[in-house]
Amino acid sequence: MRAVVLAGYGGPEVLRLADVEPPVPGPDEILVDVVSTALNRADVLQRMGRYPGPEATVEILGLEYAGRVAAVGARVRDLVAGDAVMGLVNGGAYAEQLVTHERMALRPPAGPALADAAAIPEVWITAWDALVCQGGLTSGRVALVHGAGSGVGTAAIQIAKALGAVVVATASAPKVAGCRELGADLAIDYRSGDFVEATHDLTSGRGADVIVDIVGGDYLARNLAALAVRGTIVQVGLLGAGEATIPLRRLMAKRAQLVGTVLRARPLEEKIALSRRFATEVLPLFESGRLRTVIDRRYAIDEVADAHNYMQSNANFGKILLDVAMPGEVDGAL
Repeated sequence: MRAVVLAGYGGPEVLRLADVEPPVPGPDEILVDVVSTALNRADVLQRMGRYPGPEATVEILGLEYAGRVAAVGARVRDLVAGDAVMGLVNGGAYAEQLVTHERMALRPPAGPALADAAAIPEVWITAWDALVCQGGLTSGRVALVHGAGSGVGTAAIQIAKALGAVVVATASAPKVAGCRELGADLAIDYRSGDFVEATHDLTSGRGADVIVDIVGGDYLARNLAALAVRGTIVQVGLLGAGEATIPLRRLMAKRAQLVGTVLRARPLEEKIALSRRFATEVLPLFESGRLRTVIDRRYAIDEVADAHNYMQSNANFGKILLDVAMPGEVDGAL
């Protein structure tokens, strides 16, 4: 099968499309013919040697996929060959085939084409887990979403609005209008605006109940200033510095929570439980039209270096997809 493998660590030039041995499913696993996958910041970091992937003979990037079941292991009961699936994986999605535990595979919602469903698993589960499972966001509360033009950010805005929350979003100037169109009550250009002041103005001084941050660094002190009493900051990424000074007096005075989170490092059982709950609570909102995928652009798998260059430009609003199946190999229907 064809797969994108790392020829070393460095820039996009280390990505190589090569023929590798196809994976073989275990008793509880399924073999998936991948239709599409998506880029994530973790892919860029892994390519640079800063985010180790799972141990494997060949290092293949890719944390999410959409495709069809090609074969099933002996103990698989809920899926059969031909079923449309999508889901999270620890790596290996930049390939024509992958294997995954059957309970990690989700049935894509009716609505998005199968080739677009790869835009859902990683960022939507991350955003929902951060806002709801860890942040405790509910109707009437206030969410502050940083990096709101990213995949996680565009998902977080929509989830928060679907819950009935108020949303403050920060993004670069070209992405501010898009954040408003997705439902943000207030969208701020982070280069020229003060999100602490703006959040307090919007909330009459109370602050945000949940802050989802993909930046880190000096945002931490400012996040605490923008946070409501008994609020929660959920750190889901580090586009900025990985080190920060914590104003502990403010943290204590606000009785605040600071939560760090990643998906890849979690035990399989935890990821299965999270995926199944997401399927029950969130995927129906795609079918009702309350949520929608936001896809900036897509590339063919042999254009993967161009896709990585584009992601590193920070110009994308929403997801960047890689089409793995050749044209004509898959239809858009589920």
